[in-house]
Amino acid sequence: MNSIDFTMPFNPAALTLELLVAGLGLLVLILGLIAPRNARRGLGWVGFLGLLGITAVAVSMWGQSGQLLEGMYLLDNYALFWKITFMLAAALVILGSMRYVDDMGHHAEYYSITIFATLGMMVMASAGDFITMYMGLELMTIAFIVLVCLRKFDNKSVEAGIKYILLAGMSSAVLLYGLSLLYGLTGSVIMLDVSRIIALQPVTPALILALVLVIAGLGFKISAVPFHMWSPDVYEGAPTPVTSFLAMGSKAASFAIMLRLFITALPGVWENWAMVIAILAGVTIIVGNLVAIPQTNVKRLLAYSSIAQAGYIMVGLVTASQAGVKGVMFYAFLYVFATIGAFTVAAYFYNVTGSDELKDYAGLSQRSPLMAAVLLIAMLSMAGIPPLAGFMGKFYLFITIVDGYLWLVFIGLIMSMVSVYYYLRVALVMYRDKPVDPTPISVSSPVALTLIVTMVVTLFIGIYPGPLSEVVNNAAHTFFLH
Repeated sequence: MNSIDFTMPFNPAALTLELLVAGLGLLVLILGLIAPRNARRGLGWVGFLGLLGITAVAVSMWGQSGQLLEGMYLLDNYALFWKITFMLAAALVILGSMRYVDDMGHHAEYYSITIFATLGMMVMASAGDFITMYMGLELMTIAFIVLVCLRKFDNKSVEAGIKYILLAGMSSAVLLYGLSLLYGLTGSVIMLDVSRIIALQPVTPALILALVLVIAGLGFKISAVPFHMWSPDVYEGAPTPVTSFLAMGSKAASFAIMLRLFITALPGVWENWAMVIAILAGVTIIVGNLVAIPQTNVKRLLAYSSIAQAGYIMVGLVTASQAGVKGVMFYAFLYVFATIGAFTVAAYFYNVTGSDELKDYAGLSQRSPLMAAVLLIAMLSMAGIPPLAGFMGKFYLFITIVDGYLWLVFIGLIMSMVSVYYYLRVALVMYRDKPVDPTPISVSSPVALTLIVTMVVTLFIGIYPGPLSEVVNNAAHTFFLH
């Protein structure tokens, strides 16, 4: 494994990706100010191609490792994997939302803020201390707040933005108080130092309170029950491409930092809380799937589905092992593509019809076979139907807990079968019912490319998971080398 020279007081080479993404975000914003109005439609391509280029740089850095500022910033394959995931997700969201943004306007604002939200996620993935982690989290959250209420003349969008900023502010305050308690108990904000100091101390009520507050604060970000109350309303009111990025981007980033925080900073303490996390995961899976059943709005159905998916990913946190970390990373990566595929269909359908209601999806297979096929494959993948990617993802997650938490495995299996019911209900409407309006839906080239990429990746990972499995296994291994 290569290593960057970190003997310098500050080595900007460790921040290459972050500097490039920040520069891209500023470039898109400045071009939006100086470019003629009719040329701003091209800003999406600038953001998309820029993110792909930076992703290529990230791939070339694979194998490099080191620490910056005595452990405040960590560079390893674990962080690089998450950064590549975030940038690919942002690039696909931008590509799939070009037509939507053309109708909505605000080209420069939408694309640049999406890139800055990605920057916040990347900072979270490499954070080695509480301050850096919180800065990345707030950059991501503030960017999402702006994106959620970007349609400022839409009552639902503004309402969603207000709800999100209030609840996000409350959860950030709870998380910050928990982190401040950890600092007060240990005298350090560096996670590795906190780990060594806590290992020498007995478990105190203050430490338990700190852990409860941290779990509650991060539980909001991943929409875990009972911190999920904001998701359905915000997901429904936000612009659909934003909902897509919020549903998987913020979750993936939060899981990235949860693994780093609990396994790196609190390994000894975390072992005593495994049952609590297992119960939270089980409840989240059950509530998300059961409440999704009666939903008639596709965005709300996908919102509750995403809550259930958060429960599945939480299963990997229970054992806090290398296999568990691998399961979280594997599932998060494939979840990105399934979610983007589903929400891109919902966004484009709304753009054409002005409706998110399930009944209006009647006959979609006749109006747009590609959109119907992508939505079906994305939903079946999230349900865990073989040979799609979701099946392998759930297999890697649940195989880690078979020995000690068999009851949670049964909950996951039963609820996966329940999810098939409401996913297939959408399929029946698309393929069985006759369309009210038989007019064919013409899919624009960027949206079609996004849909095809997400569908191909979902199928490929399900049929041939080996390459991705090797990559995440290597990344999970480097996670435990610090």
